Amino acid sequence: MNTVLFLLAIGLLAGFLSGLIGIGGGIVIVPLLVYLFSMNQKMAQGTTLFMFLFPVGILGVYNYHKAGLIDYKMAAIMAITFIVGSYFGAKTVVVIDTKIVKQLFGAIIILIGFKMLFNK
Repeated sequence: MNTVLFLLAIGLLAGFLSGLIGIGGGIVIVPLLVYLFSMNQKMAQGTTLFMFLFPVGILGVYNYHKAGLIDYKMAAIMAITFIVGSYFGAKTVVVIDTKIVKQLFGAIIILIGFKMLFNK
């Protein structure tokens, strides 16, 4: 039962942060699955990608749509290339050592964080 409650809390937190500031899957869900559920990095990433197969953000998107805050052309272009990129990224990650994947993930989050915190 605790596992289900933790998963519900993670989903709620990630969904809220996704709607609020545009983050969720990679920055929230993956690390929590790794540290709270002892998943390896690859399993956490795969689990999170599976979650995105379904329209998990549809209600959040609806609110942005109502406010006129979606550039559909840009979103469509990125969606198409995201599909291609995720296919090749997933094919690549399965052959890389899990420790390297985890380190790369952490380094990217740190770099993006510093850029956002200290860029004018």
